[in-house]
Amino acid sequence: MEAQLIITAFATLFVIIDPIGLTPLFVALTQGMSDQARRAIALRACVISVVILLLFAVFGEAVLGFVGISLPAFRIAGGILLFLTALEMLFEKRSKRREDQAEDDRPDPSVFPLAIPLIAGPGAIASMILLTGDGDVIQLATVSGVMLSVIMVVFVLFLLAGKIERLLGKTGINVVSRLLGMMLAALSVQFVLDGLRDFGLAGG
Repeated sequence: MEAQLIITAFATLFVIIDPIGLTPLFVALTQGMSDQARRAIALRACVISVVILLLFAVFGEAVLGFVGISLPAFRIAGGILLFLTALEMLFEKRSKRREDQAEDDRPDPSVFPLAIPLIAGPGAIASMILLTGDGDVIQLATVSGVMLSVIMVVFVLFLLAGKIERLLGKTGINVVSRLLGMMLAALSVQFVLDGLRDFGLAGG
């Protein structure tokens, strides 16, 4: 069960956060900066994202309960939103939206738009709440560890952004984003089915 949780959590968060898709945007946001400045921005963005996602992992369900939303309902709604994100990835709308967000000319992009909404966006926040929904301490620790590993991948790719961009090229990045979009579509449908099963409307 724990191995399955690790695989599901990693696949979900990796697809949602999309480190590969973020890499060219990081290059654009830090264009002309020194390697030292890039490292500092990458570190700040990743640390802020970790803090935000951990907060929602720990307190997300309590917030839902406070406003009267059941976890199965949130699971279904989250699955639908993730499916829409998958469609955007498959039809390149997501990358265009991210590029529009990246055009906001700010001296330090680590908080916005890198940490929010590009890394710790609504999809990643919803995924953390969904994956840690049972409130089990071991499950919370496992998902949090997986999230940290995904953010570490983001950090490493940010440090290697220039080399990776030259290696993959625009076509390579588009191909990888499409594959991730297909995986996300399947995972989002699974979230909806899990929510329906919790309501007793779908078989196990």
